Amino acid sequence: MADEALIVVFAKAPVPGEVKTRLIPALGAEGAALLHAALTERVLATAVASGMDVLLCAAPDAGHAFFRACAEDFDVPLAEQLAEADLGARMLQALRQGLQQYGRVIIVGADCPALTAEHLRAAAGELTSHDVVITPADDGGYVLIGARRTTADMFHAIEWGSADVLARQRDALHRAGLDWHEMETLWDVDRPEDLPRLQALKPALEFFWPA
Repeated sequence: MADEALIVVFAKAPVPGEVKTRLIPALGAEGAALLHAALTERVLATAVASGMDVLLCAAPDAGHAFFRACAEDFDVPLAEQLAEADLGARMLQALRQGLQQYGRVIIVGADCPALTAEHLRAAAGELTSHDVVITPADDGGYVLIGARRTTADMFHAIEWGSADVLARQRDALHRAGLDWHEMETLWDVDRPEDLPRLQALKPALEFFWPA
C-alpha cells in the first residue's frame, strides 16, 4: 500500500462537559456533546466516501460505546491516540504509524462540517508532490494535516487552541525542512459565533444539528 493514502479521524469521546466546551454557554453540556457526536459521525461518513482507507483514532481511549458503534456502523478500524500527550505528539505518532503501511497519511478532526470527500481526495493528491498538506481554518487553526514524510520537530512550539496555530505550524514546518501545500480555507465549529453558519446548513444537513 506504499502508494495509497490513509485518512485518520481524530475524535474525542462525546462526554458532556468535556467536548465543545466553548459551545456549552449556547448549547448546554449535553447539546454540545450531541453536536460533537454528530460531527464525528459526519466526518467519518465523508472520509469513507472518499474511497480511501479510514482509521478512527479515539481519545482518551477506545473504550467508549460511541467509538465502538462508529467503528461498526462505518466499518472502520479503531485505535487509540497516544495517552497523556499533547496534540502534536499524538498526531506525530499517528502519522508515523500510518506511514509504516501507507505512502500518505491525512489526519482530520471532527470540527469541520464544510469538509467534503473531494477536499480529502485533493489533499491526498497534493501529497504526491509535497511533504505536507494543510487545510487552514478561518479561525487561525487548521482542520486537516497530512504528510508523506515526518520529522521529530514538525509540531514543535505550537500552542494548541490558540489563534495562531496555523502560523506556528508554518514556522515549525519551515524549521523542520518540510515543504507544504495549503488547501482552500474552510470553517469549523468551535465557538458560539460559528453556530449560525451551522444552522444555515440544517435544511441540507439535518444530521449536524442536535434536536
